[in-house]
Amino acid sequence: MSEIAVVGGGAAGMAASLFAARAGASVTLLEHNEKLGKKVYITGKGRCNLTNDCSLDEFLAQVPRNPRFLYSALSFFPPREMMALLESAGCPVTVQRGRRVFPASEKASDVTKALSALLRDAGVRIRLNTQVQSLRQENGRLAGVETGNGFLPADAVILCTGGLSYPSTGSTGDGYRLAAELGHTVLPPSPVLVGLETAEDWPRSLQGLSLKNVTLTLCRGKKVLYSELGEMLFTHFGISGPLALEASCHLPDPPQGASLLLDLKPGLTPAQLDARLLRDFSATGKKQLKSELASLLPVRLAELFPSLCGLPAAVPCNQITGEQRRRLVEVLKGLPLSVRAPRPLAEAVVTRGGVQVREVDPSSMRSKLLPNLYFAGEMLDVDAHTGGFNLQIAWSTGALAGHSAARLSSDPAGAATKEDV
Repeated sequence: MSEIAVVGGGAAGMAASLFAARAGASVTLLEHNEKLGKKVYITGKGRCNLTNDCSLDEFLAQVPRNPRFLYSALSFFPPREMMALLESAGCPVTVQRGRRVFPASEKASDVTKALSALLRDAGVRIRLNTQVQSLRQENGRLAGVETGNGFLPADAVILCTGGLSYPSTGSTGDGYRLAAELGHTVLPPSPVLVGLETAEDWPRSLQGLSLKNVTLTLCRGKKVLYSELGEMLFTHFGISGPLALEASCHLPDPPQGASLLLDLKPGLTPAQLDARLLRDFSATGKKQLKSELASLLPVRLAELFPSLCGLPAAVPCNQITGEQRRRLVEVLKGLPLSVRAPRPLAEAVVTRGGVQVREVDPSSMRSKLLPNLYFAGEMLDVDAHTGGFNLQIAWSTGALAGHSAARLSSDPAGAATKEDV
């Protein structure tokens, strides 16, 4: 029986440990925190958006970074199988708006409890409060793991230590150091699924204002990098909310030159919007512009909007010229913002960067540099939009890495297939 050491007890590490054990390996899971799945507890604001009930092609379309690398992992362990796994462990799930999947209880703790029970049933040895210091190499292979509590021999090691986001959960980036020490190229970590700081100050005056059914477009020069309809939020630094977080996945590095356009009325064409303004202004006579705009926009934004168009807020509607009306339409359909920077990694949902995927075999998650080293989860340079996709990447890459490590350690000529599960 092969001995597998899994480093990191988050989503990827729990999946890797379970699938390695189910494939016949003797598994030790090493976690430096006092409990497993600490980051899982806070996902989805404590509700745990654990996956997305979509097809493989739909899933890959939500992965801006190295999507094809995930084809084998998602085929091996797709979202529906993650849902079924939790159901089998006594954690029913529910599908909500956007096909986001949550535990029926909407308690993230129920997901980690279910997975912990599955790990115990599979015979996985769990060592909490255990710090991994290095991985020992002998004769071109890994011999095991050096921990603060001594050396743990292993036939294979799976690194699942996560990235640098949410440092309060114990994310330290140690896995990147361990991978680099073994010769792997580690791309510098950067934040994604994070708010965007704007060069303009006016969004700060709208702090806390949420907009629904607007379209946010990210451009660099004339090239559109991202455009989507949804919700966003003005903050003390700029913008946040689902649209801003997704836009951050497409932000160029460095972000200088990146610009945003906010369509406040995506359901109306410029001609339709102009006709409405003309009709409304004609009917309201001497009513002030800022007051009339409150029929189109939230009050706080309506009061600020004329100044964003270079118009006086108190101008009577019956004095607005055709050129001024066209300016209002132009800005309503494309309110410009400049991106100064993404928010820091500590505020990001996900870390971009990590082990370069061309140094990892996508069919097994095995290192191409060391024959018994595997990677899963945020260790890999892969990230996705919001909606449960990043957690499913962790489950799928972890499952494939665990199964492959068990099979290939016991039979170097073996390969991971669904029939083996």
